[in-house]
Amino acid sequence: MTVNLLDLDLEGLTVFCERLGEKRFRAVQLFRWIHQKGARQFDDMTDLAKSLREKLKTCAKVEPLAAVSQHISSDGTIKWLFDVGGGNAIETVFIPEEDRGTLCISSQAGCAVGCRFCSTGHQGFSRNLTTGEIVAQLWFAEHFLRQRLQRDERVISNVVMMGMGEPLQNYGELVPALRVMLDDHGYGLSRRRVTVSTSGIVPMIDRLAQDCPVALAVSLHAPNDALRDTLVPLNLKYPLAQLVAACHRYLAFAPRDFITFEYCMLEGVNDTDACARQLVERIKAHPGAWCKFNLIPFNPFPASGLLRSKPERVQAFASILNDAGITTTIRKTRGDDIDAACGQLAGDVKDRTRVMLRMERNRTLRPHSLQDLTKTVTGVSA
Repeated sequence: MTVNLLDLDLEGLTVFCERLGEKRFRAVQLFRWIHQKGARQFDDMTDLAKSLREKLKTCAKVEPLAAVSQHISSDGTIKWLFDVGGGNAIETVFIPEEDRGTLCISSQAGCAVGCRFCSTGHQGFSRNLTTGEIVAQLWFAEHFLRQRLQRDERVISNVVMMGMGEPLQNYGELVPALRVMLDDHGYGLSRRRVTVSTSGIVPMIDRLAQDCPVALAVSLHAPNDALRDTLVPLNLKYPLAQLVAACHRYLAFAPRDFITFEYCMLEGVNDTDACARQLVERIKAHPGAWCKFNLIPFNPFPASGLLRSKPERVQAFASILNDAGITTTIRKTRGDDIDAACGQLAGDVKDRTRVMLRMERNRTLRPHSLQDLTKTVTGVSA
């Protein structure tokens, strides 16, 4: 069976090379070629022994995802649609800022959590992504952007697992992907700059703390169980008291000394002064500055029946939290004009996927190199 080497972290690649009769340093060389240099043809890996290159051709491949569309926002945000087979697609978003480049990565095709305010959740769930499909989003974006910007140094400095899906419901494929991102022979990202976002799967938060304690963001969205039950169905299984306790346990292992709570601002639902005061009571019940809040303007879509909170209401809500000593920021909305903002990913991905995949298959074009990939996406040439 041919192995996609994007599916393997460095330890997995070392075991694979050992089975071929090769030493560990060959795995390190191969890992660097794939992730640091963006190579996928073994003949391009010139410091590998020719005998190894010939072996690899018989049993291995570096197979990225097929990018079937690209959209660039007026603010510089870029969104890609990737074909993951079976009529499914995922979306990945790059957000450029002055001091960082952040990539928002998907972990599932669709999402099974079904948060009321998230258009991705309304799409439903198709399947988990493989480690290789998770890593391939970073592989493509990093090396595509280097070519586009004509840069040799790293472009993506931060990764957030905040795209389609609930990452902790795909734990077995997620953790090796995180290790590839963190590995100095791979992308060399700091644990502080890789964030996993979760709706609150308590047992998996505890496992992540032990296995790969990157930064943690928790989708909170409500100050009490009664309201959160209606907004985040997962709360019925893991209520707020359990979730907050898990967050405190995580801090013993986390690379930061705080948890980020994401809070989507919904007009007349969770944005009142009373809700803000309930949050203060819940947070202040635990001593110390152990968390911060990120207030997210809601991105409306018809099926939700919800509205975005007015800017002045968001500011008033933030003031209550800040005045209580809880660090609170208001997320700047990015990529609205290309449906790349928070909660918008793949809201109509099924319809777009069917159309775009049909177009690509009619052209019988399947990318085989990074240059082919850059040519495949809309309006881009290498």
